[in-house]
Amino acid sequence: MDMYQYEEPKIEDISLLEPEATYSYANYLRWAFEERVELIKGKLFRMSPAPRRSHQDISLVLGTAMFSFLKGKPCKTYMAPFDVRFPNTLNDPDDQTFTVVQPDICVICDLSKLDDAGCKGAPDLIVEILSPSTASKDLNEKYRLYEEFGVQEYWVVYPGENVLEIYDLTDGVYVLRGKFLREDVVTSGVLKGLEIKLEDVFEEPSN
Repeated sequence: MDMYQYEEPKIEDISLLEPEATYSYANYLRWAFEERVELIKGKLFRMSPAPRRSHQDISLVLGTAMFSFLKGKPCKTYMAPFDVRFPNTLNDPDDQTFTVVQPDICVICDLSKLDDAGCKGAPDLIVEILSPSTASKDLNEKYRLYEEFGVQEYWVVYPGENVLEIYDLTDGVYVLRGKFLREDVVTSGVLKGLEIKLEDVFEEPSN
């Protein structure tokens, strides 16, 4: 009977977790500590502390541009913190889902993937803004994850270099479309008609 069911306690201290253990989204939902973490194939990855100001500025400009462009269109833009789960099949329960990440920006055009918890399934476009503590994860584990699960377009921003790379998924493999600099205007293969001037994204270089 429901009244006698045992509810596992929340975990409020990240140090109680085993770094090498395999965790599911069901475990993730029980974590009540303040530190933000992600799960990739069941492995725990700590996220960076509060992002640098340049990271926040870039996220706001890109996210706002995409949000404004998509007004009245059947796609949604979300900015971190926003959970994206990657189950092997969309019917997998929480205890059989082993990947949940928080992209800096994501765009979802299949609105059936959205629920109160976030997104279940691959977004159409993801933006990750690199920081020193997360660059390796974004360029390796997340790159392979997004490629494997079919994220159609992956934008990688290098704040220190004022560079934006765009990868397009072609026959299941990411192909680098180009490295774009502050003087460039970028477009999207997924969001037809979107144009963003990178001079609005990257700060004017200091003298």
